[in-house]
Amino acid sequence: MTQASTLADLLQLPFMQRALLGGLLSGALGGLLGSFAVLRQLSFFSDALGHSALLGITLGLLLGLDPTLVLIPFAVLFALLTNQLVQGSRLPADALLNIVYSSSLAIAVVALSLLQVYRGGIQQLLFGDILGVTWTDLALIASLLVATTAYLALSRRDQVLLSLDESLALSRGVAVPVQRLLFLVLLAVVVAISIKAVGVLLISAFVVIPACASRLVSRRFGSYVALAAGLGASCAVLGLLLSAAFTLPSGPCVVIAQLLGFLSALALAPLRGGAPRPGGGPS
Repeated sequence: MTQASTLADLLQLPFMQRALLGGLLSGALGGLLGSFAVLRQLSFFSDALGHSALLGITLGLLLGLDPTLVLIPFAVLFALLTNQLVQGSRLPADALLNIVYSSSLAIAVVALSLLQVYRGGIQQLLFGDILGVTWTDLALIASLLVATTAYLALSRRDQVLLSLDESLALSRGVAVPVQRLLFLVLLAVVVAISIKAVGVLLISAFVVIPACASRLVSRRFGSYVALAAGLGASCAVLGLLLSAAFTLPSGPCVVIAQLLGFLSALALAPLRGGAPRPGGGPS
């Protein structure tokens, strides 16, 4: 009873209300883009960007700027350079991404160790601190959610074809390189914005787990995308409530809530006829 009343008191606080709204918006955004990223086998890209983002945050601290404002252009530049590197090299994409993100992470950790003023806050960077979300952050996330939804809705045919088969999309007149690059840039910005919620180390799970859970139980493309966004939003809110109730780190609690959702979907998958075909995702 005491714990319930404590949670009720916390829900009255402005910072907790901002955190829940931020979790709702960023969770929906992560699930929405994650649904396409999983089908296009871009899960490792979000992981690589998440780890490399620590270097962008470090640059912001070194320049005395808001790390979030530096992180967005850094993420976009990372997406552009990585896409160019992958397209222009004969090495496997996952190997190149591994080199990029491990090197960026190493440089960032060394630089952060030299910033004595910020040593105490590295845990928030690694595991997230959504309780520190501001109204500016919320406005940015909401704007990005609206823009992402509009872009995916207006280019729905192209997105579906790209997710099913790039060769098929090319034969149907889709500008595959342009659409691929636009999606990578959008994914990079979403990852950059969401890092404040779950941190550098957990951002990949934030994007991937809701989409995988949705893929297990969805048969149609539209329901798959909608369910992924809904799971991302609801699990973020549930994780934050668990975090507040038991005084636990918010980022890991959100990912644990997403894991519970995935396990539930895994249990329900046989009842729904199993996951969509591996080659093309939901039809």
